Amino acid sequence: MALFGKPQYSTVTVKKKDIPKDLWTKCPKTGEIIYNRVLKENLMVVPSSGYHFPLQARDRIASMLDANTFEEMDKGVRSLDPLEFNATSSYPEKLKQNQAKTKETDTVISGMGTLGGMPVSIAVMDFRFMAASLGSAAGEKITRVIERGVEKKCPVIIVSASGGARMQEGILSLMQMAKTSAALARLGAAGLPYFSILTNPTMAGVMASFASLGDVIIAEPEALIGFAGPRVIKETTRQDLPAGFQTSEFLLEHGLIDLIIPRGELRDRMINLIKALYGAKQSA
Repeated sequence: MALFGKPQYSTVTVKKKDIPKDLWTKCPKTGEIIYNRVLKENLMVVPSSGYHFPLQARDRIASMLDANTFEEMDKGVRSLDPLEFNATSSYPEKLKQNQAKTKETDTVISGMGTLGGMPVSIAVMDFRFMAASLGSAAGEKITRVIERGVEKKCPVIIVSASGGARMQEGILSLMQMAKTSAALARLGAAGLPYFSILTNPTMAGVMASFASLGDVIIAEPEALIGFAGPRVIKETTRQDLPAGFQTSEFLLEHGLIDLIIPRGELRDRMINLIKALYGAKQSA
């Protein structure tokens, strides 16, 4: 007689618990798994490694400006299709897809608000919308933000994130580089400060125009910043390129940007900068 009973095995399939999606994110820098709620509370920055994930434009505005002071403007400005561009899909269809995906009308969110009690005219680019490509609507919004700064006699802040010009608009897209740069010249002539904030990535026509014209140019840590991609530059120059030559750290070392500020410190640092360049002038 057996001392122990025969183990019983079930033939019933055990179902796995349903695990909700989008609960966790893996840090590309360390491989650490982060709870998404913690990541969002930390402005999409991994607490341990400091890796900066993209931040949606409206979340960035909320993190920078004084609470409940942002007034959105120019929301009705939208790109048209004068070239009747067609590729895998028509340009109007591409716009509709991105508008449905992001719940935004175009790349740029613009308006007025206060920062540390001081008025600012602000534009923020959202990379989710067609890689924040610079089209005629985005260029018009940015130009209006700058002109509003001149009109209201207040500082201008532009937060850039872009893959470059919008190919569906051809030369109309490239014209936005000159248009925004001319508006910034008028802002400078009025003696008003412009703060350019570069995020990952800021490339091509955006970097070659308004993004590089700030009185103070600030970048987030380890942001990709440049004009053309490394492969194109290497093939053109036929030279080996320095490691990390398009990172914010390399550009700070070589004098192209003025400051690298982690996202969590940006609001307080911006208040101090605005007080230094604008507050003193107002007091005088």
